[in-house]
Amino acid sequence: MSFVVIIPARYASSRLPGKPLKDIAGMSMIQRVWQQAVKSRASRVVIATDDSRIQSAALLFGAEVCMTREDHVSGTDRLQEVASLLNLDDSQLVVNVQGDEPLIPPIVIDQVAANLAANSLAGVATLCEPIATIVDFNNPNVVKVVANRAGLASYFSRAPIPWPRNETPINALLARRHIGIYAYRVGQLNAFVNWPVAPTETAESLEQLRFLWNNVAIHVADAIAEVPCGVDTEDDLKAVSLLF
Repeated sequence: MSFVVIIPARYASSRLPGKPLKDIAGMSMIQRVWQQAVKSRASRVVIATDDSRIQSAALLFGAEVCMTREDHVSGTDRLQEVASLLNLDDSQLVVNVQGDEPLIPPIVIDQVAANLAANSLAGVATLCEPIATIVDFNNPNVVKVVANRAGLASYFSRAPIPWPRNETPINALLARRHIGIYAYRVGQLNAFVNWPVAPTETAESLEQLRFLWNNVAIHVADAIAEVPCGVDTEDDLKAVSLLF
């Protein structure tokens, strides 16, 4: 199994401007993410950015960098541009590792790629984990996913799904938090950018719903290692820095 990791890294962030270059215990966030990715079994790790400051920093620590347009409306669009610029074949597996997850376990990167490789009916693969608290279950910022017995996603939502009609305790639910790491076949990325935005995608503000709307199967499995939350705010940055 061969796969390429692409790490999107934008300088502009409404909650934490310049996020990829923020210092975490003496090293930029994007370098820490890159270091985790190169520990995976990926044949190639590429940082995708639209900012020359990130490009310069990444080249200094030895990363391969691909410059992209600034006008992408979604991360998936940016990923497709990179795959095109790198002339990747339609059958090539690509894993999207978020540029704000300095603690992403390499084994999880390998897992999502292997899951897609093993499931020929799926065009995309992603991961999830059990939801342990009712607070998270009701939190619209915690994206939920429901899958069928074949491990294929039925739906993703910010709403609490599946809804416990008979007041089932949270620990007895099949509730799962979606973890935002994806593996794609490049051919599906190429198709994605030519589809109109799906109504469900607009309603939920979840771009993965465009795949389901167009009958592309998404494989879902529980992550085999804990995946810490990414860095979105200054408080997140401080908390992560204490772990190094």
